[in-house]
Amino acid sequence: MTDQSETTANADRNGRKTRRFGIDPATRELVFGSVRIPLPRSRLARVGVGIALIFGGLLGFLPVLGFWMLPLGFIVLSHDMPMVRRWRRRFAVWWTRKRRPAN
Repeated sequence: MTDQSETTANADRNGRKTRRFGIDPATRELVFGSVRIPLPRSRLARVGVGIALIFGGLLGFLPVLGFWMLPLGFIVLSHDMPMVRRWRRRFAVWWTRKRRPAN
């Protein structure tokens, strides 16, 4: 007997696997687990939001702003800029290799 709740939790209406982290290209929403944040439709606005998040992250020592804004800004920029996308993917591969237990 198979558990249907597990398969429906991992797939959306179209049968695709749901994203747990990153930008959903179909809806242009930033996805963090179950939280979905809509991004602007304009490329210029998305780049502006990404740069503003990175700048705010650099001022993370101030109250309200935080260093959490840096990775969020890079994720938003990676949607439109291939160079930033490559940096993000290289970091993800490095992080995965680092966390993998040695055999």
